[in-house]
Amino acid sequence: MQTTSQFNQRLAFREAIGKVLYFVFLSAVLVGIIGLVVLLAQILVQGVPWLSWHFLSDYPSRHAEEAGLLSALAGTIWLMVLTAALTVPIGVGAAIYLEEYAPRNWITNIIEINLSNLAGVPSIVYGLLGLAVFVQFFGLAVLVDFQILGVDVYMRFTGFGRTLLAAAMTLALLVLPIVILASREAIRTVPNSHRQAAFALGADKWQVIRGVVLPSAIPGILTGTILAMSRAIGEAAPIIAIGALVYATFIPTSPLDGYTALPLQIFNWVSRPQEEFRGLAAAGIIVLLVILLSMNAGAILLRDRYQVKTDD
Repeated sequence: MQTTSQFNQRLAFREAIGKVLYFVFLSAVLVGIIGLVVLLAQILVQGVPWLSWHFLSDYPSRHAEEAGLLSALAGTIWLMVLTAALTVPIGVGAAIYLEEYAPRNWITNIIEINLSNLAGVPSIVYGLLGLAVFVQFFGLAVLVDFQILGVDVYMRFTGFGRTLLAAAMTLALLVLPIVILASREAIRTVPNSHRQAAFALGADKWQVIRGVVLPSAIPGILTGTILAMSRAIGEAAPIIAIGALVYATFIPTSPLDGYTALPLQIFNWVSRPQEEFRGLAAAGIIVLLVILLSMNAGAILLRDRYQVKTDD
């Protein structure tokens, strides 16, 4: 009886502790959710009145009622296209090599450890790296003097400088570890029996990767890539570090043009003392959130679509 009584007391004590911890953890979740809801509500209240076609189709201005974000929106689209063009082939190719070709030795272990560490490096570090390498080193002007049929020819190469290409390379370095890690995890999910079956049918290594591994891994690769691009689109610190324009009234027409981006334009409006620019900043945040949510929704749809095809 005494043992049963002690057990019941301990059971009641454990149940009480469990209820307390449940409410503690629930409160922790609710604090984050409520804070996010309040923040989104404040942004919607301030920004929705400023949303209009004029806001999306006009250039920035010193007068709030005439300001728009066309140049920032175009610069952001340019950055995403160039960053994806640089990141996807390199990231997926590196993942294929590490998972399918690389030998398991200490060099591979060092690469894997560094990839995990690079994924957690603050973005401003990549911005400073891009400033030192892509802007200053590769941005130096080079004068070439040579002769053709006795005629002196002078050619000047200006390099990257503070251009879209330099910014895209910097953002590519930022998200490349994420793409590699996500692609490797997607490739690992492909059962090894599928590879062995393809080898048994006479396929070589590349045919197995192209015809078996990649089609099965595409949902995970696409999801990781789009989520990585979603991180890049909201980064302000790297492009500030490499000298992006805070105020631009033109649309870039080539990768070697100057640019601005949505995070920089929002930062510019927030730093203004006039209250009207706070509303413009909130409207810009709404546009950026719509782009981010659209990219995430696209990742989910593509994953589900290719997952169904793979299952079939």
